[in-house]
Amino acid sequence: MTFSSAPIALDFDEGIDRKTLRRLRDRFMAVNQQRWERARSALTYRQQAVLEVLPLVFHLNHPSLPGYLDSDCPYGLSHYRPTESTLNAATRLARSFSLKDEGRRMPDLEALFLMGSPGTLGHSVASDLDVWLCHRPDLTERGVHCLERKADNLAAWASTLGVELHVFVFSAADWRDGRQRAEVTGENCGSAQHFLLLDEFYRTSIHLGGCYPLWWLVPVEDEERYQERARQLIECRFIRGDEYIDFGPAQSIPQEEFLGAGVWQLYKGIDAPWKSILKLLLIECYARAGSQPLLSRVFKAKVYAGETDPDRLDPYVLLYERLEQWLQAEEAPERLALVRQSLYLKAGLPLTRSAQLVSNWRTNLLQALVADWGWSAAELENLDNRIRWRAEDVVTLRRAVVAELTHSYRLLSRLARDHGTRAAISSNDMNLLGRKLYAAFQRKAGKVEQINPGLAPSLAEENLAFHHQSEQGGTSGQEGWLLYRDLEDPSDAFWQPVIRRSGNLTELMVWCYCNALLSRSTRLNVRAGTSTASVAELREILDALGAFLPSPVEPANREELSRGVYPLRNLLLVNVGLDPQARLTERGLHRLSARHDSLGFSGGRENLVNTIDQVTFNSWHEVSLQHYAAGDTLIQCLKNVLASVAGAPQRVPEIMVHSHHKGHGGAIARRVGELFADVTRHFFAGGKGPHPLRYVIEMDRRFFVLRFNGAEPGFVALNSTEGLMEYLAKPQESYVPVVFDRHAMLDDLPLRTVCHASESGNIQVFYRVSGDRARVWVVDELGSVFSWQQGYVNRHYLLVPLLRFLENLTERRQLRQLDTVAEIGGTQCYEMALRDGQWHAERRPDADSTMPLPGLEVQAIGIQEGDSRVRFDIFCGDQEFTVQEYGNQLIPAVAHYIRSLRHSRERYPVYLTDIHLPHDLDPQVYQQDIQTIQYLYYRSELENALNQHL
Repeated sequence: MTFSSAPIALDFDEGIDRKTLRRLRDRFMAVNQQRWERARSALTYRQQAVLEVLPLVFHLNHPSLPGYLDSDCPYGLSHYRPTESTLNAATRLARSFSLKDEGRRMPDLEALFLMGSPGTLGHSVASDLDVWLCHRPDLTERGVHCLERKADNLAAWASTLGVELHVFVFSAADWRDGRQRAEVTGENCGSAQHFLLLDEFYRTSIHLGGCYPLWWLVPVEDEERYQERARQLIECRFIRGDEYIDFGPAQSIPQEEFLGAGVWQLYKGIDAPWKSILKLLLIECYARAGSQPLLSRVFKAKVYAGETDPDRLDPYVLLYERLEQWLQAEEAPERLALVRQSLYLKAGLPLTRSAQLVSNWRTNLLQALVADWGWSAAELENLDNRIRWRAEDVVTLRRAVVAELTHSYRLLSRLARDHGTRAAISSNDMNLLGRKLYAAFQRKAGKVEQINPGLAPSLAEENLAFHHQSEQGGTSGQEGWLLYRDLEDPSDAFWQPVIRRSGNLTELMVWCYCNALLSRSTRLNVRAGTSTASVAELREILDALGAFLPSPVEPANREELSRGVYPLRNLLLVNVGLDPQARLTERGLHRLSARHDSLGFSGGRENLVNTIDQVTFNSWHEVSLQHYAAGDTLIQCLKNVLASVAGAPQRVPEIMVHSHHKGHGGAIARRVGELFADVTRHFFAGGKGPHPLRYVIEMDRRFFVLRFNGAEPGFVALNSTEGLMEYLAKPQESYVPVVFDRHAMLDDLPLRTVCHASESGNIQVFYRVSGDRARVWVVDELGSVFSWQQGYVNRHYLLVPLLRFLENLTERRQLRQLDTVAEIGGTQCYEMALRDGQWHAERRPDADSTMPLPGLEVQAIGIQEGDSRVRFDIFCGDQEFTVQEYGNQLIPAVAHYIRSLRHSRERYPVYLTDIHLPHDLDPQVYQQDIQTIQYLYYRSELENALNQHL
C-alpha cells in the first residue's frame, strides 16, 4: 500500500487546520497498519488469533470469548469498531459468539496498544507480546482489579496457543503523574524507568483500538511546549479530545532515571542478554550524548517528513543506526561488534541456511544490514551454528557479555553519583535487582559459575573424559584433574585442548552438570591415575546430582530474591576418588573388631570419612562447592553447615549424603547423614536456635565437642576420655546440657545416662558401686559434670560428706539471695542401676546427710593474692592453719595434725566439710555467683593433697 510522502508541517503560531491534522493522523495509522501486518506475519496461524481478537475481548466482555470472568468486569473500548476479519476470528474461536448492539454507554477503556518488538526486525515467533490496556481515570479500584484478573486469564489462554502475553493495566492519568502500580517482575520494570519506557512506547507501539496518541499531533520542535500545544489542539477544537489519549511528552531523560533503567536492563540481560545489551548501550548513549534527540523524536520527525517505508522506520534499525554512529565516534570497534552480534542473534534468522528460510521482509532487511557490515561467511556460519557451540566458546562470549553489562552498570552508577541525583527506582526494586545481579555474576569462593545465560541453545557433550593429573607424567604427587571431550585414545590427551582444569574431581562434575555439559546420555571416560575414581563412581555422582538439583539451574524468582539468602539443601559427597579402607586393608585392621561405626571403624577405631565435597544450593539459586580434605574434615563441614543454619533456623536445609557404593560406601553415607540430622535436630529443635548445648562426637579415637557462641558454632578436639571429662567439668556462664552422639561413649554408658538426666538449676549426685569401689558424678546447676572414683565401705560414708558439703554451699546461696530462695534448687541423689541391659538413674533419698559423721569439721578459706594461684587457710575444728604461718608446708602440717588426733594407725580419707572461694578467682573477672563445679574442683584438689600426706 502506498501513502503520500509529502512532508507535513504544523505551525501553531501561523495557524493549523483540521484537514492537515487528519492527514497526519492517517499517516501514523498507515505506518501503524504496516507494523500490525508485520507483527501478524511473524506469528503462526493459531497465534494470529490472539492478535486479532485482543481488542474485541476487552471491548465486549462476552462470555464466549477468551478471558471472560463475570458480567461486572469493565468493558467497552472507546471509538472501537471491530473489522470483519476480527469478527470472523472471534466466530472461529467460539461458534456461539454473535455481536449485539448494546446501545450508547460510556466505555470503560480508553485505548489498547501493542508495544516492544512486534512488527520489528527483533520480533520472532518466540517473542512475547506486551500490551498496554488503558482504562478511564475514574474507574473504581474493584474494576481495575477485575481487569487485571481478566488480563491474567487472557494470558493463560494465549499460552495454550504458544503466545507469551503480558497485559499491563493502568490509566494515562496515572502514567503522567508517575503513579505506577506494578513492582519488578520478569516483564515489568516497576519503578525502574518512566521516560525511557515512554520513549520506547512512542517509537514501537502498535495501536490496536481506542483513542489515538495525542503525541502524534505535536511536532518535534514543539515538544518543549507540549502541554501548551495539547491544550491548544483540544480547547480550540482542532480535534475532539475524547478521540485522543495523552501519555505526555517524550522529554529528555532525567539523570536520576539512568541508574534504575540500567539496573533493570541488567536484570533482564542475565537471562536474555542480546536485547538488553542493545538497550543498555542506548541508555549509555542517551546519558553521555545528551544533545542527541531521543529515538522517538527521530521516528516522529521522519513520519512528518514523509517517510513511510517500514524498513527505514523499523525501531531496531533506528536503534542500531544511533549506536553505530555513537560507537564509531567513540572509536569502540569491539563494542560495535558486540552490538552487531547482539542484533543478529536477537533477530534469530540464520542467514547461512537461507534455503530453509521463507523469503520475507525480515530476512531481506537483515541481509542488507549484514552486507553493510561486511561480515565474512565464517562469522555468519559461527553465529548460525550456536547449537554446536561448546563450553569454551560460551565462556569467551560470556566474558564479553558480562564485561559489557558490568561496564554499563558502573558507568550509569557513576553518572548518577556525579550528578548528585537519586536513582528513579525504589529501594525495594533496587535491592531486588542488585541481588539478582549478585547471584548471577558475582564471583566468590566455591561458587559454581553459570556460563550459559541464554548464549547457546545447548552445551551437552556426547563424550567427556576425566583425566587425573598423574596420568600426564611430570612431577609426582600432582592431584588435579583435566576435562577433555571425545578422547577415545588416552594418549591423544597431549594434543587435545583441555575444557577445564580443577583441583578436585567433584568440582569438575558439578560444573559440567550445572552447565548442562553432562547428562545421563553422555559417555564417560576416566583415567584415574593415583586415585580410585571409576566410571561407575562418576555415574553414581551424576545420579546423586540429578536427585539433588534440576539442570539447568533456573534463576531465582522475585519472592526468593526479596528475602535474605539461606541454604535450601546440601549434598555431601564423601571420599570421591578415594578408598577409605586402603590403609586398613594393608594393616589387616578391618578384621580385628566387630565395630562397624564408620567414624570409629574396626579395632583401631578408624574414621572412614577422609574427604567431603559439600555442594550447596541456596535460596538465590546459587550453587557452591566446598572441598574438605585436610584436618578434621567431617567436623569442619558440620561446623560450616551449622553456621549456615543459624542464619535461618526456621528453615533447616535438607541434607543428602552419597558415598561410592563400593566397600562400605552405603554405610558411610548413612552414618554421615544420621550424624548431620541428629546434630541439627538437637541444636535447632522447633525451628528455633541455636539452643545451648554441648554435643559430643566420638571419632577416630578422639572426642569433638560442638557448641555455639551466640550464632557462631565452634568445636573443641579432645584426645582422650580424661580430656573429655576435664572439659565437661569446666564452668559455664549459663546452663548448657551435654548431649552425646548416638555412637559416642558407648564404652561408658553410665556417663551418657548421667548427662541425659541433667536438669537446669539443680545439683545432682549420681553414684555407681562396683565391689569395693564407687564412681561418683556430680552435675551442677549449670550442667557441668565432675566425676571421680573412691573406695566404698557403705553408702553412708560415700554420700554423707559430699551431701553435707553441697548443702553448705546451698545454704550460703540462700542466705545471700533471700529474695530468690525459690529459684535455688536443692541436691538430688541417684544410684546408677543396670536393668534389662539398660542403665537407669534411680532416685535415692538423701536423708542420710543429716546423720552425724565422726571426726573433725575441716573447712578451707580461699585467698587470692594478685595473679598467683588461689591458696587456702584451713581450719580443723578450732585449730587454724594459715598460709601466712605455714606457707608451702601448710598441707603437711594439717595432715600431721589430723593424723595426731586419730587413735588408730588405720589410714582412711579426710573429707572437707566446707570451702569458701574468693569472688576474684580470675583476677580479671569478679564472679558474683561461683559455680558448684568450681567448689568441687578445689575440694577434690585439697582432699587429694591431704590424703597423700596422711
